[in-house]
Order: sequence, then C-alpha cells, then structure tokens
Amino acid sequence: MLHMPTVARMRQMGLSGMADALERQEEQGDLLEGATFEERLGLLVDAEWSYQEDKRLQRRMRDAHLRLPGACLEDLDLRRPRGLDKRLMRALAEDRWVREHVGLLITGPTGIGKTYVACAVANAALRRGHSARYYRVSRLLEDLHVARGTGSWARQLGRLARYDVLVLDEFGLAPLTAAQGRDLLEVIDDRSGTRSTVIASQLPVDDWHDVIQDPTVADAMLDRTVHHAYRITMEGESMRRVHDRVADVTTDAD
Repeated sequence: MLHMPTVARMRQMGLSGMADALERQEEQGDLLEGATFEERLGLLVDAEWSYQEDKRLQRRMRDAHLRLPGACLEDLDLRRPRGLDKRLMRALAEDRWVREHVGLLITGPTGIGKTYVACAVANAALRRGHSARYYRVSRLLEDLHVARGTGSWARQLGRLARYDVLVLDEFGLAPLTAAQGRDLLEVIDDRSGTRSTVIASQLPVDDWHDVIQDPTVADAMLDRTVHHAYRITMEGESMRRVHDRVADVTTDAD
C-alpha cells in the first residue's frame, strides 16, 4: 500500500521525480514483484536524476534564447550539397570542441541555413550540459550600449564571458562604428581561449575586416576569432526557395 505521506514529503523536499516514480512503482507492483529493496531504490534514484537533468536542460534552453530552439544537427539534410561536411557535423555533435574552446565560423548566402546550423550546434552543446546564448549582433550591440548608460557594462560583459557557447548571428549586415567595434572586441577578447564563440555571417571571412571601421580593432578581432576556429562555408540555393517549391508541389498534388 502506498504511503501518501512519504510521497508528499518527497515533493516538499523537491524530489518530484522520485515521488512520481514511487507512484508508478505502486501502480506496476506486479511487474516489480521479486525486485530487491536496493533495485527498487535504484530505480527511484535514477528517476530523480533524470528528472533533475531534464529540469536543468530546460533552464539552459530558456536562458539560451535560441532563435530556432528546435534546431538539431540530427535533422540536417546532408544529402543536399550545401558545404556541410559530415565528419565536421559529427564532431560538432560531440562537445570536445566546446571543452577545447574552439570557435566556429559559418558563412554563406541568405536563406542557406546558417542560423539553423548555429542553433543546432548550440542545442547539441546544451544537451551535453553546457551553457549557451544566442544573439543577433545588432541586438547584442544595442544591449551593450544600454549597459554602458545604466552602469551595468561590467556585469553584462561578465555574463557574456561565462557562456560556454555564444552564438553571434547576422554579423556584418551593417558596418560597425568604431565604438561598436570596440564593444564587440571586448566580448570576443574576454572569451578568446576560454570559451567557444559561433559567428554566422553572409560575408566571406576575408571581407569581415571591411565591416569594422577601426582597422586596429578589426585586426585584433579577426586574430581572436579566425585562427582557432572551424569554418563552414555554406553554398547553394536558398533553403527557403526549396521549401517553397516543395510546398507548391504538395499544394498542386492536393
């Protein structure tokens, strides 16, 4: 007979996963007949561990603010030639590159799927227990500008420096002023050699220097991002146009 006070105490102690598992054990009593106390306790502990891990993942996902939270490397269409190397995709699905603080530079034309790949890579890191944060570069620069005015500049930089993976999307859509270049350099400099930064851009890496008004800042930023990073150069037709054609064919078939 299930002792309800025990379940209630478990929930009060924050052991909801264990409480749920104990209730399931009671419902599946016949299936567990013959199990030892240690075996049943082990099942309860495993359930609580899985429950807590899932909660931690959910918190990391919320904090990451991924533009495409459902993006997964496993769902990438590697049959279509877009410049995605299968071996590199498998390596990015692991977390060695994060533990070794390697960066990732993703370039290619609009609509090719750069944001999807960047979010999928961050998602893989999140599922392996790492923290991540997604930003469009324009929004990040706005936040840093506001932080200067509110006196929270140092705190904001410290927070950005602690993320295991920082995704900077849409770099180079507009030229950076000298002040914006310095702000972005501060972020990248704090993370250089200690964390992994993912940068996605429509511009080839060779053209990034021209986006930054101050050539000294441009040299410093490129030195900290280019030399210790994987590169993905995506090419081919816009995936949006491909999906539109598929939708048109489906509609015609209906």
